[in-house]
Amino acid sequence: MAAGNVNPFNVSDSEEEAEQRQDRADTERSPCDGAQGHSLGPFSPPAFSEPPALLSSNRTSPSVDGIPASAAAVAGIGGAETRVSVDAIAAQLLRDQYILTALELHTELLEAGRELPRLRDYFSNPGNFERQSGTPPACKEQGGPLNRAGSISTLDSLDFARYSDDGNRESDERVAVLEFELRKAKETIQALRANLTQAAECEIPSQDRKNYKSSPEIQEPIRPLEKRALNFLVNEYLLKNEYKLTSITFSDENDDQDFELWDDVGLNIPKPPDLLQLYRNCGNNLPLHQNTVDVAVGVDPSDLPGEYFTKEATIQQQQEVVQELEYQISLLNSEKQCLAEQIKKLQSDIQALQRNVSLPTRVNSAQPKADPPYDKTPLDNGQYLDIRGVTETESTPDPNTTKTSTTATTTTDYTESSMTVTQHNSKVNSQSQSKTSVQFDQPNRKLSPAFHQALLSFCRMSADSRLGSEVSQIADSEQSVMLMLGRCLPHIVPNVLLAKREELIPLILCTACLHPEPKERDQLLHILFNLIKRPDDEQRQMILTGCVAFARHVGPTRVEAELLPQCWEQINHKYPERRLLVAEACGALAPYLPKEIRSSLVLSMLQQMLTEDKADMVREAVVKSLGIIMGYIDDPDKYSQGFELMLLSLGDPSERVVSATHQVFIPAFAAWCTELGNLQSQLIPSLLTCIRKLLKGEYGLDEHKLHIYLSALQSLVPSLFAVLFQNAPFTSRAKLQVDVPPIEVTRFPRAASPLQDVATIVGSREQLSVLLQLYDNQLQHEGTTGWDSLLWVVNQFLPQLIEIVGRINVTSSTCVHEFSRFFWRFCRTFGNIFTNTKVKPQFQEILRLSEENVDAIAGNDILTKATVPIYATGVLTCYNQEEDRKLLVGFLEDVMTTLSLSHAPLDSLKASFVELGANPAYHELLLTVLWYGVVHTSALVRCTSARMFELLVKGVNETLVAQRVVPALITLSSDPEISVRISTIPAFGTIMETVTQKELLERVKMQLASFLEDPQYQDQHSLHMEIIKTFGRVGPNAEPRFRDEFVLPHLHKLALCNNQQMVESKRIDIATQLFEAYSALSCCFISEELMVNHFLPGLRCLRTDMEQLSPEHEVILSSMIKECETKVENKGIGEAQGSISIAASLVGEDAKTKFLSKMGQLTTSGAMLANVFQRKK
Repeated sequence: MAAGNVNPFNVSDSEEEAEQRQDRADTERSPCDGAQGHSLGPFSPPAFSEPPALLSSNRTSPSVDGIPASAAAVAGIGGAETRVSVDAIAAQLLRDQYILTALELHTELLEAGRELPRLRDYFSNPGNFERQSGTPPACKEQGGPLNRAGSISTLDSLDFARYSDDGNRESDERVAVLEFELRKAKETIQALRANLTQAAECEIPSQDRKNYKSSPEIQEPIRPLEKRALNFLVNEYLLKNEYKLTSITFSDENDDQDFELWDDVGLNIPKPPDLLQLYRNCGNNLPLHQNTVDVAVGVDPSDLPGEYFTKEATIQQQQEVVQELEYQISLLNSEKQCLAEQIKKLQSDIQALQRNVSLPTRVNSAQPKADPPYDKTPLDNGQYLDIRGVTETESTPDPNTTKTSTTATTTTDYTESSMTVTQHNSKVNSQSQSKTSVQFDQPNRKLSPAFHQALLSFCRMSADSRLGSEVSQIADSEQSVMLMLGRCLPHIVPNVLLAKREELIPLILCTACLHPEPKERDQLLHILFNLIKRPDDEQRQMILTGCVAFARHVGPTRVEAELLPQCWEQINHKYPERRLLVAEACGALAPYLPKEIRSSLVLSMLQQMLTEDKADMVREAVVKSLGIIMGYIDDPDKYSQGFELMLLSLGDPSERVVSATHQVFIPAFAAWCTELGNLQSQLIPSLLTCIRKLLKGEYGLDEHKLHIYLSALQSLVPSLFAVLFQNAPFTSRAKLQVDVPPIEVTRFPRAASPLQDVATIVGSREQLSVLLQLYDNQLQHEGTTGWDSLLWVVNQFLPQLIEIVGRINVTSSTCVHEFSRFFWRFCRTFGNIFTNTKVKPQFQEILRLSEENVDAIAGNDILTKATVPIYATGVLTCYNQEEDRKLLVGFLEDVMTTLSLSHAPLDSLKASFVELGANPAYHELLLTVLWYGVVHTSALVRCTSARMFELLVKGVNETLVAQRVVPALITLSSDPEISVRISTIPAFGTIMETVTQKELLERVKMQLASFLEDPQYQDQHSLHMEIIKTFGRVGPNAEPRFRDEFVLPHLHKLALCNNQQMVESKRIDIATQLFEAYSALSCCFISEELMVNHFLPGLRCLRTDMEQLSPEHEVILSSMIKECETKVENKGIGEAQGSISIAASLVGEDAKTKFLSKMGQLTTSGAMLANVFQRKK
């Protein structure tokens, strides 16, 4: 039982009875009891009570000497002469089933060191607490089994949340016993800990201790208990000062110690002061003042009943009080000196103002300036400032008097605040301050103060609640306002609408910046980051603006200790908007963080989010923040990590993340590499190595990875060009001039972001203009001798790129386009002079245009590689001058002639036409090249020209088709060579597929009809093959009239003629092409008339051929014929179904089974057979 509790068993009838009880206790106490130290009881005088702010010692239960009288009172013994033994009282309690009262008595006796055997045996026997059906004799004698305790019991032994006035619950009875056993176990542990402490203190022999004392240079080794105590204090210091991460690391390194419980240290002594208190007291061991006064305590300890405290404990407590008072006095003296210096400074300021101001009234107005220093008085957390010294200063006009009174009052206030720190006294001080500072008129009445107070109580005011306490007091200074805001804001924020909470951001940030308590600041910043559940873009910008303002105000240390933990807590939040806020905050706070934190913790956080976060917008923000980090990082060891992050960002599946990588991260990373000097030595060579490994892959080229590496190189081109200016021979002469010519708008390709603009990298457009003039002059007139960075580009970078280009697949339009785009931007960035003098000669050296260069047998097949289209579309098209166009036309003509005459594959020429044909600006140029082939003397060149028209027709407008393409094709269709005429058929078919002009279509149809109906072509097997193949390709997409009136009738004729073919090889070739053509056309809508007159007869002729030549095709043809015949018979169903294709109608079980079983046996090309399942576009 606590000392402060009211125990009814300690109440005696008279002082005489108390004396008799003391005498009886002295006779009953054993000799060993005298050694036990007793704590203060309820009879202790007030003088020995604990000071509120200075003393902290544990109090035990009241004296045991009061227990016999208490028990006697319970048993009904009221006389003072008759005494009953404690054992009799215990027996009576057990018999009457007052088990909890007996347990309380047993506990009191144990604390007093007077254990009673009866109670000990009873409570140590578990059988006494097990409910049985009958009552054994033992229980009858000692009270029987444990029953339910009634409602009336000792106040200290009841848990009102557990017990009630009615019912018997066995679990509650068991809990009471378990609590007693737990208390016994704790006492045993405490005793063992005391023995361990005593043994540990005796570890070092006395002789060694003498040696340590005699030799100060020899330091005594630390004891285990001392080490554990110091560990506890160090961990406590780290937690109090917000070194949370360090504290966690420290706890992990000392995993054998529990830092949350002081008793785990093992010392059987009170917990010492914290490290800060020990540090402050280590140099303040000042002697006591000479003028001391002895203070009586009111009652001599020897007069008290029993030895309640020993002399040693009293001396220890007094020493603690004295040390604390000495510390308070030293603080007050230092504060007094500080205030005196501030008063002197303010007095000098007032005198200066008095000299400068002529009017005497101005002097009085300057007097209140002496107030602010007192606002800086330290405040207790949660309390308001007592500024009575300030009010006295305001009422004292004389400066000297002001100084004296203010100092004295301030000292008095500090003394009072050091001895009285409760909230009640603070309120009293605040009220007394308000009374001294403001005077109110008093009524001329004679009512008593009690009547006045009772009368005012009818005014309904609430100062007892939290809000009432805040409202009833007015803050007196800036710090008290901050304290008030820190207490009130956590209660205000939840009650503000979500849509309007951003209005609280300035208030929260201001309070977090200026609040003196770290825990309150941490709570406010936590509120800031959790202010809005899902902040939108504008709200996030507002919060980030506030965070940056906070960082500028408090400095890097507090940003690391207070803002970064908030970001770390939100890194895995369930809402992407909150994670987005964290990603953006890492970039915004990067300039205000310590450099070690930027390159370690923040970089790791962003890398984790980039790898794990699933939201595209979060990863996009992470990449942008990583770019900002790269702009501030200065640790060269982080280069490899930055390179990995670049590749990881480029490989992201989201286009937004990849775009942010090119716009922000790569330029920032390149700028850092430029400062390190490894842009040309490490970064670009690493990317080239990755591309080479990709081209050597065993499983084919991964075009996506190639795009990643090549796009990274493309984004590095502006930085590479800017590097040339760093060690150029003309750098020292680059000075800004007044008449600097402006840079042409088309001088550089459009940058993806301002960070890729060469002017931004260099510094300004004016500076870049001067450098460009000197750059062009150096290349044109002075040469590149000694220009290491440019020589690296010419002699190492370009040759490696050209070698890589020659190894890519020319049929891959994606690869050709990527490299063409790269070379175009590279040449545009480095300029026309560089392209003409450095780039083109290297390509021309490789592409020597002669028939020997395309000898595939000899291995010299460079003209068939991707080097041709990339040089034509990436280098020769970067400048659009007349000379450049002529050079491009001549190069394409020479390539076409060389490949045709050498019978080489035309893939490189086709890739060039496809890439150039995508840009309408080059259509005229390509038509010029083809016309050169039309009028060429060689039939091989004319055939190549005819086939190139097929690629060009799809992108050229109909006007050019009518004016330039069709005349050229008609010219070739009348060529003496039959091979040339056959080569024009695919181009004519493409025109029928893409053009809509009727006149143009009629001309093409007449030309195709001449091929089919002219007797000279009746035996031209290759011509018929080309026409059928073209019909199958363009038939589904051509105009319906052209298909119905021209394609289907002529296919019927060709199928009928093929039945008459005697050469089996030709017959199977035609039949195979007809099967693919009919399969493609079966998906189109065919009228009933055409179905009966042409489509079904053609299919029957084709089936006749397939029965003999290809039985697997015959099964499919029979199914198609059957379905067509069914459709013709069911006219109504056919009309309702409309344009449903014949192939789609093959869903009958028999036809479906046969069709699927035979599809895998076909030997025809999959590309043509796939047209069976396509609808008409």
